[in-house]
Amino acid sequence: MPELNLIQSINQAIDEEMQRDPSILVLGEDVRALGAPLGEFKGLFEKYGPDRVIDTPISETAIMGAAIGTAVTGMRPISNIMYANFLGVCGDELINQLTNMRYMFGGKIKVPVTIMCYSGAGTRHAAQHSRNLYGWLMNITGLKIIAPSTPYDAKGLLKSALRENNPTVFLYHATLVKRGIKSNVPVEEYAIPLGKADIKREGKDVTVVAIGLMVHEALEAAAILEKKGIGIEIVDPRTLVPLDKETIIDSIKKTGRLIIMDEEPKTGSAAAEIAAIIADEGFDYMDAPIKRVCAPDTPVPYSPVLEDFWIPDENSLVRAVIEIV
Repeated sequence: MPELNLIQSINQAIDEEMQRDPSILVLGEDVRALGAPLGEFKGLFEKYGPDRVIDTPISETAIMGAAIGTAVTGMRPISNIMYANFLGVCGDELINQLTNMRYMFGGKIKVPVTIMCYSGAGTRHAAQHSRNLYGWLMNITGLKIIAPSTPYDAKGLLKSALRENNPTVFLYHATLVKRGIKSNVPVEEYAIPLGKADIKREGKDVTVVAIGLMVHEALEAAAILEKKGIGIEIVDPRTLVPLDKETIIDSIKKTGRLIIMDEEPKTGSAAAEIAAIIADEGFDYMDAPIKRVCAPDTPVPYSPVLEDFWIPDENSLVRAVIEIV
């Protein structure tokens, strides 16, 4: 199996799906000549032409509106919004139109839009380009949410998103790209179903649900804790909607303890929702209070020193594990 980075795996998934399905098209800024800022669409314009790789104005409202229009008339658009923060610019299209239409029409139409966004801090892009919006997006009913942590997962999940008949948002962490994280990606066809978590590391003492980039911070913490005789089980949900509650609860049955690691301000976060679900449905299996390892309730700082302090890291998780063990 070739070893690919995140952008290579995303590009490969889109290329393969565009070959398979002629109704898939790309809408976004600079997707033709540049292949988008990080190169995730590189080479696709030359291969599929101007009718399927379409440069748009610098207008998230236009990109999302065009995606909705093409989707309900039979196409399967990729709406490239770049930074997740910019989803607020096209808030009406996202909250009031895209995610409501299939429900309001009684299922008579499909809205197969895949929204792609950079997500997360650590790239020195300041508050307006660095937020994870997991919790906010989870509150938008009708939207499926994907947050991969590896190139392998990214390719398989993106393929499933592009075959989905409901709106999905695919959030790929900019720091995963910056760090050049790689994984083996099969040449053979595969897709990862939405709503199926993956246990990235087995352990007996504490269940750690880690989202996106935080999976790698959790793996660093696991190595530190192993030297102290503590084994953490790292559950990567991979998708937040649908959420694989069964895998999380099965892990808690084994460990009796839960920590959720989420690079968001704690209030209203995905970690808060997961904690509430487990308190509601898995309380009988808990031997200690649920802990959340999250960022402070502030915007993302621009100062490199402050930004590094703001982002949850392996030391934050180690402290939380020791506290409940």
